[in-house]
Amino acid sequence: MSHYDLILRNGNVVCPDGVRKADIAVSDGKIVLIAEEIPGDAKEIIDAAGKHVFPGITDGHVHFNDPGRTEWETISTGSSALAAGGGVAYFDMPLNCSPCTLDAVNFNNKLAVAQKDSLVDYGFWGGLTSANLDKLDELAECGVIGFKAFACHSGIDEFPRMDDYTALVGMEKLAKLGLPLMVHCENAEITKELTELSLANNRTGVRDYFAARPPITEIENVSRMITFAEETGCKLIIAHISTAKAVDLVAQARARGVDVYCETIGHYLYLTGDDVERLGTVAKCSPPIRDGENQIQMWGRLFNDNIAFVSSDHSPCDPKLKNGEFMRVWGGISACQTTLQGLLTHAYHDRKFPLVKIAQLTAQHVNEIFNIKGKGQINLGYDADFALVDLNHEFTLQAEDLFYKHKVSPYVGDRFRGSVTQTLLRGTTIYKDGKIVSKPIGKHLKPHQ
Repeated sequence: MSHYDLILRNGNVVCPDGVRKADIAVSDGKIVLIAEEIPGDAKEIIDAAGKHVFPGITDGHVHFNDPGRTEWETISTGSSALAAGGGVAYFDMPLNCSPCTLDAVNFNNKLAVAQKDSLVDYGFWGGLTSANLDKLDELAECGVIGFKAFACHSGIDEFPRMDDYTALVGMEKLAKLGLPLMVHCENAEITKELTELSLANNRTGVRDYFAARPPITEIENVSRMITFAEETGCKLIIAHISTAKAVDLVAQARARGVDVYCETIGHYLYLTGDDVERLGTVAKCSPPIRDGENQIQMWGRLFNDNIAFVSSDHSPCDPKLKNGEFMRVWGGISACQTTLQGLLTHAYHDRKFPLVKIAQLTAQHVNEIFNIKGKGQINLGYDADFALVDLNHEFTLQAEDLFYKHKVSPYVGDRFRGSVTQTLLRGTTIYKDGKIVSKPIGKHLKPHQ
């Protein structure tokens, strides 16, 4: 008789305290034993010899645009792409689905789609805007993992920016609710005026876009949002931080006791402004990708543990919206399938970044910050979420490898070292050797209160 549902044997297991050769036993979707050798049988045996076993990643920042903009992406395609990259969970943003997730009705509409179509586990951000301050309690009751706001124009008019009054009142409310606020930090007035000036003078190229959103727009706004958080007691997360100076502001605030964290995105670590000029509109995002000197400094902040977690900010669109002058096209990068492989390539292989830290940045920290219990690390009692990785396998990413609705990414054609061969969610294989091999089995994740 089988003692376990699954034994994963002979893997190089990336545990919180280090990498070690071990077997892992799983029952009822949970890790029940980790040992050098586990005797006996199981309903399923996976031989992970030669593979590194990472905790399945949780992507804290995706835009799957479902329901309402499914011509851009869907929960089905987005969650499949995430699984192919070793992902087992995501937190979906309150835009660019339509209507946006600004009240309980639209939360439940999105939940119904995810319950039917999501391959992996999911949590949802609620929106904080000047138009829905009276809806925060009902969104909290629905189980949002936190709230997202834009200090500048969000890109769509149906998701208004957070003005200072909204920031103050909203953060006071969220502090009482015990839920975090993530802010897209760019100064609204400066970005608006510089963009309008560029367009008026027909300056619409890559460098013109950079000039319209200079580093000061992020640095100034991060400082202001920290002040609001410090005064209200609201937990604050700086979204997709792109400048080393802004990271330093967060580190200084944390040192004096402010409950603030920063997230960064792979493209701020892998790409520079020169790459954007080469790649074109497929690499347009906001905040923009910065110069090579800042990129070096960002890696230093990552090594010094000043960045809490790395997400994808997967923000696809209909490819037609990327056609045209750089300043005018949609800003967003498709990237949720390549977060782990990108870090294995650029962090571990190129910079000798420890594997344990990669696991922390992609799985452990994000679940701890958002108070998701039992997920994000390979440890007893945790969900049996694994990404099996061939650490030395080299491959060139091809468009046909992508599971996105539109097979577009700035990383197509790039050489990676370290590939995901199999992804398991709660002990069930959902992706293996280039194929999705499971029906949707995702569950709704809520913060533990």
